[in-house]
Amino acid sequence: MKAEIHPEYHETTFVCACGTKVEVRSTVKDQHVEICSACHPFFTGKQKLVDSAGRIEKFTRKYQKAGAAKKASAKEPAPN
Repeated sequence: MKAEIHPEYHETTFVCACGTKVEVRSTVKDQHVEICSACHPFFTGKQKLVDSAGRIEKFTRKYQKAGAAKKASAKEPAPN
């Protein structure tokens, strides 16, 4: 490695808003974060999939109509 071109690498502590502390090595000094793996809903298993705008139902209705129209046009005989 070339001398004096790399940042300092030292022990640091990342502290979450929930109080969890993680000791790591980093180029930055002590950091405070808002969310960590100890309190994030995805990692705690408390994640809820919320469809507040009804987008899933809207999507399924749209493509059910398209599928029904396609089937109806396939049943009609072609004009001669």
